[in-house]
Amino acid sequence: MKDRLLWIVVNMCRLVVSATFIFSGLVKLIDPHGTEYKIQDYLVALNLEDWIGSGLLPLVLSMLLAITEFCLGIYLLFSIRRRLTISIMLLLMLFYTPLTLWLALTDAVTDCGCFGDAVHLTNWQTFSKNLVIFLMAALLWWQRRKLSRLISEPVQWLVSLFSIFYGLILMAVCLYDEPVIDFRPFHIGQHIPSAMEWPDDPEQLPEILDFGIEPISAVSSASVPSLDELLADTSYTFLLTAPRMETADDANMDRINDVYDYAKAYGYRFLCLTASSESAINRWRDLTGAEYDFAFTDELTLKTMARNNPALLLLCNGTIVGKWSHKTLPAEDELTGPLDSLPLIREQFEDHSFMFLFLLLWYIVPLALLTFIDRIVASFRWLRRWRQRRLMSKLFDTRKGEEKRAEE
Repeated sequence: MKDRLLWIVVNMCRLVVSATFIFSGLVKLIDPHGTEYKIQDYLVALNLEDWIGSGLLPLVLSMLLAITEFCLGIYLLFSIRRRLTISIMLLLMLFYTPLTLWLALTDAVTDCGCFGDAVHLTNWQTFSKNLVIFLMAALLWWQRRKLSRLISEPVQWLVSLFSIFYGLILMAVCLYDEPVIDFRPFHIGQHIPSAMEWPDDPEQLPEILDFGIEPISAVSSASVPSLDELLADTSYTFLLTAPRMETADDANMDRINDVYDYAKAYGYRFLCLTASSESAINRWRDLTGAEYDFAFTDELTLKTMARNNPALLLLCNGTIVGKWSHKTLPAEDELTGPLDSLPLIREQFEDHSFMFLFLLLWYIVPLALLTFIDRIVASFRWLRRWRQRRLMSKLFDTRKGEEKRAEE
């Protein structure tokens, strides 16, 4: 009875720890740039700004962390290489737990970012969560032999390879374009004025905070609107977001200029929001031939609005109805008439709430099929061994009976 109870406790802890790692890794796979920005915040808080460099190191760490957490969660769930999997988990929790305790005590970074923008926890909540996960992982290490396998050992390499492949493909898609599931307040379908309203609960903050537009007189015309005017516009407005012009990718500037020409031809507003200086904007203009107006917006807000630098948002009556990275901008042959007559908006404005389930099904269905086939094969093997043991037992009993009769 005691062993049975311990087995239940151990495997319940296994489910909790694996689900936490899978969810945390999946959120990071969907939004690798978000984790990159959070790592930059940690480096700044630790006075390690020099490590940020060109931004390559935080992005590489973000990618490694995402694929590692996701695969560790899957490996624990299927009991793949139990000793190594739980050892790496314990090492990660030995790093996470003291780090989040320091965050809780100092509040150097307000949000740990462990679940990205999907779930926000306070620093004390994060520390408590990590402490519980660490204790569960320690129990799993101590009682790792009680972790029952969901799949036979010869097939485990298929689950490992499929998990890594799935994670890399998903991350590559989200790096190339915007995250396939947008947990941020500037998602498609968001009505910005409503999200900026203060809630009735004084302890809560608006969903969108510190969003503002300031004209840059030296590089903008007098037609740059105020934020209220922009959000009240019942027509369409293209917003090009470029947090830092100095590091913005100019490989697709022809497409951006085509969109600007299209907006100008049909009377739509086109505005570039940036946190860069006037000199950086002038250099951008010289390099790209940009003729659109510029306005200043907080860098953190711009990184929240879109992950790519630059990216394009489309607004109508204060609602975000389109979002593209600079790599997936509408081509010139797609912009052939007024926006109301194009499928461009309707395709993006669909409800994406099913996307999370869709992504999971692309992973779970093949894995469940593989597990089912493996269990069927294992059942046949067990049945064959059971029949062999039963046959051997009958032969043994028959021989023993014959020997007994011979003695008599």
